[in-house]
Amino acid sequence: MKKYATVDPTSGIVVQEFDTMTDSEVAASLKRSYKAYQSWHAKDLAERCALLQRIADLHRQHSIDLAKLMALEMGKPISQARTEVELSAAIFEYYATSGEQLLADEELDIAGAGRALVRTAPIGPLLGVMPWNFPYYQAARFIAPNLLLGNTILLKHASNCPQQALRIEDIIRAAGAPDGVYQNIFATSGQVADLIASPELQGVSLTGSEKAGSAIGALAGQHLKKCVLELGGSDPFLVLPSADVDKAAAAAAAGRFGNAGQACTSSKRLIVDSANWDSFLDAFLAKAAEWQIGDPMSEDTRLGPMSSAQARAELAEQVDDAVAKGATVHLGGYIPEGRGSFYPATVLSGVTPDMRAYREELFGPVAVLHRVNSVDEAIALANDSPYGLGSAVFTNDDKQAAYVTDRLEVGMVGINTTIKSAPDLPFGGVKSSGIGRELGKYGLNEFANKKLVRTI
Repeated sequence: MKKYATVDPTSGIVVQEFDTMTDSEVAASLKRSYKAYQSWHAKDLAERCALLQRIADLHRQHSIDLAKLMALEMGKPISQARTEVELSAAIFEYYATSGEQLLADEELDIAGAGRALVRTAPIGPLLGVMPWNFPYYQAARFIAPNLLLGNTILLKHASNCPQQALRIEDIIRAAGAPDGVYQNIFATSGQVADLIASPELQGVSLTGSEKAGSAIGALAGQHLKKCVLELGGSDPFLVLPSADVDKAAAAAAAGRFGNAGQACTSSKRLIVDSANWDSFLDAFLAKAAEWQIGDPMSEDTRLGPMSSAQARAELAEQVDDAVAKGATVHLGGYIPEGRGSFYPATVLSGVTPDMRAYREELFGPVAVLHRVNSVDEAIALANDSPYGLGSAVFTNDDKQAAYVTDRLEVGMVGINTTIKSAPDLPFGGVKSSGIGRELGKYGLNEFANKKLVRTI
């Protein structure tokens, strides 16, 4: 099989294959990007904003086709796929309509004579290395703020969603982007390393595994390039004594099983106070049972296949390891018969530190429930992870919510809600979950030159 290929996860059938680029083709793409930058960043801000709005409009215009491609290439249920397309459109529209405000000069209150301001300027060509689990949204949150700034972009998408990668490029070109401003590249990991080493490239953003992030971060550091790394998580979901149990159970099920559990901010570890254990377990199992596997092209399907047979095999090994060492399976926990990379909604408890499922990210529809006897025990368990991306805290005690929020070692906290991306909210984590932020003004500033202008 060629490196870039559409493989239908409902059947395992290879639908279409694509050649990787040659070294000379990748080098030529960077040259076009560098050349395009010279004129693109000099365009009027209004022109760049107008392009972003047209890109948003085209996402909405082609929403059904884009969603069907997503269902085909990575198995996302069609209704969830349409929601992702709309979120992507909203991101482009946010930067289109907020561009003038986001890029306004910041006047500084200085002690010396004269005046000083900070101007937000672009830095040049950038590389994005994107994942398959949210193929349009992940790309949009990198592309939109940087096109607004005046940076140019090379984007290497995941190898299992090549048709979606090409559609993104088609949409941006159809919206009127000048040649070289945005380019899809079917590159190898070695070619990515060469790009990062090139003096013309000024930064790289990766969303992916911790292993990939370490490699990209090392290369970026070696060549003094700015990087943003979003590397996944094992998000805690705390159900404290005063929580609304039914509300928490519904949110936990949606937060865990949406996108077949293949989300960095999925609610992977459910930490439940003993006062609510029995009632929450019953309510959660009832909600989890509603997430039945089915054809991702069907409007009624909530749980599609995992992205690949390999991903399912890895998840099954993690579950089997936990069960062999004494974990309890309340629901699911088996590979169903038939074709495709389906895995049922699964609920485990009794997971201990000697099991892989305790510290490893479970990137699939498997929830792990932990029972605790105090708020401080819940916090300690939540922080006992190499990751620190998002979290959810369910409680009706405002003081308790504030106490827990201040002590969680994460980049994002949802109070009585799971973390949901929005164009104007910063997204990112700490510890092994990565470096930097995306979306909102914080995402815009990651690849910006915050240029001081001093006048006497």
